[in-house]
Amino acid sequence: MITDGFLFLTVLLLMAAGLGLLEKHSGWRLFAILPGIVLLYFSVMLASSLGLWSQSDSIRATYSVVRNNLLPAMIFLMLLKSDLRAIAHLGPRMLGAFFTAVITIMLGFVITFAIFHRWLEPDSWKTFAALSGSWMGGTGNMAAIQSALDVPDSRMGYTLLMDSIDYAIWVMILLALVPFAGLFNRWTNADSSLLAKAGERLAQQHEAKAAGTTVTQLNLLVLLSLSFLVSAVSQHLASLLPTTAFLTSMTWTILLVTLAGVLAAMTRLGRLAGSVELSQIMLLVIIALIASRADFADLVKAPIYVTAGLMILCIHGLLMALVAKLFRLDLFTCGVASLANIGGVASAPILAAAYSKALIPVGVLMAMLGYVVGTAGGLLVGKMLFWLA
Repeated sequence: MITDGFLFLTVLLLMAAGLGLLEKHSGWRLFAILPGIVLLYFSVMLASSLGLWSQSDSIRATYSVVRNNLLPAMIFLMLLKSDLRAIAHLGPRMLGAFFTAVITIMLGFVITFAIFHRWLEPDSWKTFAALSGSWMGGTGNMAAIQSALDVPDSRMGYTLLMDSIDYAIWVMILLALVPFAGLFNRWTNADSSLLAKAGERLAQQHEAKAAGTTVTQLNLLVLLSLSFLVSAVSQHLASLLPTTAFLTSMTWTILLVTLAGVLAAMTRLGRLAGSVELSQIMLLVIIALIASRADFADLVKAPIYVTAGLMILCIHGLLMALVAKLFRLDLFTCGVASLANIGGVASAPILAAAYSKALIPVGVLMAMLGYVVGTAGGLLVGKMLFWLA
């Protein structure tokens, strides 16, 4: 049994690296069904359930120091590619569709939790709040909400089950609907003739911005040191701000680093290559740390949570269809707006490419916007669910 904190962290990194190598070289279909980050969570959770490490003082200290300091740094790095000036080029209809998706997802969470919470644990609202962060921008936002609301690590298994199973079903549905885009657009009387031109314009801007950007040692050093500095300063400022039972010091920290990341993205820092790679490594470490305190014995109500997740998506999809009919939105705009929230940058561009490769930048930019609004949106959902509970 492992009791040393440094060895504990080393094992987590080895597990993350090992799964990454398997995903790259094994060709296993399992990785096509479940994202690597979900497999990492359940692999570490299995090791924890088997008692591979104890909750010694050294391990608890390592967990606390690494997680609390790495999370703000990760959020800052993730937001560096979210230049609001570029996102504004999406146009009012696409931005309107994106925020419509945000609102309908929030309504899905509130309605579903109001129905299901009587069969769940008293603090189950935290589990749903963490999922809402993921479904409004991606896994990074989920980790931020988990820390801000102090969601028990044992309950994050439910969050990731819903996130992986229900999300996979939703992606399949949206991809299956692509051939029916014409029929849907005739039903809504949508004019999608400008989409291709908008996509080509954004593609040219994206290529021009990305030209000559390569990951270098200096880039990584600058980004790493700056993200740590932002994390330290934000935590210090947060300790000076007033707190409540809901608005904790960690919540203030996350809001401050979000603001810092959004502002920095509009400077030359946003063009530095390497922020995506660094933030993804940090995310893997954070997910592994969360899983290290979980146990499979805590997942006795998994079917109820998965069913609740499907209901959230059904409500969201139905409301999006009604809004599309009312405002004459096309299926591409609705689908990518939905997946930019629920799937993030990993899947929104894939759906966009299913319509046209020229539209890939639309999916990327919408997903980047999800990074910006996801944390605040998740905290708002958490507040509403807290009232319902």
